[in-house]
Amino acid sequence: MRQPVTPTGVVIAICALILIGGALSLARSVFAPITFALFIIALVWPFQSRLQATVPKILALAISIIVTTVIITAFGSMIAWGFSRAVQYVINDAARLQALYTQMSDWLETHGIVLAGLWAEHFNVSWLIRLLPGVTNRVNSTTSFLVVVLIYVILGLLEVDDVARKLGTLEGREIGRVLLVGSIKTAAKLRRFMLVRTIMSALTGVLVWAFAASTGLDLALEWGVIAFALNYIPVIGPLIATVFPTLFAMAQFASWQMALIVFTCLNLIQFLIGSYLEPRVSGSALSISPSVVLFAVFFWTFLWGISGAFIGVPIMIAVLTICEQHSSSRWVADLLGPPANQSG
Repeated sequence: MRQPVTPTGVVIAICALILIGGALSLARSVFAPITFALFIIALVWPFQSRLQATVPKILALAISIIVTTVIITAFGSMIAWGFSRAVQYVINDAARLQALYTQMSDWLETHGIVLAGLWAEHFNVSWLIRLLPGVTNRVNSTTSFLVVVLIYVILGLLEVDDVARKLGTLEGREIGRVLLVGSIKTAAKLRRFMLVRTIMSALTGVLVWAFAASTGLDLALEWGVIAFALNYIPVIGPLIATVFPTLFAMAQFASWQMALIVFTCLNLIQFLIGSYLEPRVSGSALSISPSVVLFAVFFWTFLWGISGAFIGVPIMIAVLTICEQHSSSRWVADLLGPPANQSG
């Protein structure tokens, strides 16, 4: 029987959320790798389980880790390739871009907007030199983070069966059932989420590439690859994948009309796929209130940066799925889940 929700319970839940958020932010270096590792384990475990049925467990683990590493490396390489090509293009065309900037600055100054000196102060060789160490540090920290995640994944895959067995033997304890059933359902939902997201991201990348090529926008393939990769990050990723080609179009064509066309069409592609097609493919099982998705993305971005933007929605899916398994917390899933006309 479902227990009634009281104002005191809501206040306690909010306070607990604030305290948990503070702890997650302060201990980011501890919790973020574990969270990503659990996410990867949920995706990899069916593959690992099937392999274990035919080959020794250690060999199955080695194959799973190799495949996972190859996929992550390929994904990161695509992002690096796309952005590096765009940056290289900008560097090679710096003289024309600076002339275009000067022309735009003069036009804005005639309308009371002063930008003189901005390029000289910020977009110069010394600025690029100062930027390089930051980029290098970011690459090193990301590599270290992935190594830690990989270690957790290896240890976690070795212990999945043992953890499931321990949860199943907690006789008379509801928490064991909630965690076991919730984990199984969460893993299934996350796999479906990533499958749908991958298909939609690929479709987005193809459409962005086709549109950019048809309009004569340079680096069409690169923009398609960037759109594919960034589409995995809800809200923020599609925004970046739209703004960058728009700025690039303005610089290439020296026309705000063409930039407006690029911006409008790219947003139309993102809207049709993200807001219309993807919800219908994923179905009600993965539906979450749009406001909750937005909150999850910005909340976890605030806590963990860009990695939080990626993992925020999967975390929300896991929280709601586990809350569904017990009457005392089911109100959370009802409140933050899909609208009434989408549930069921």
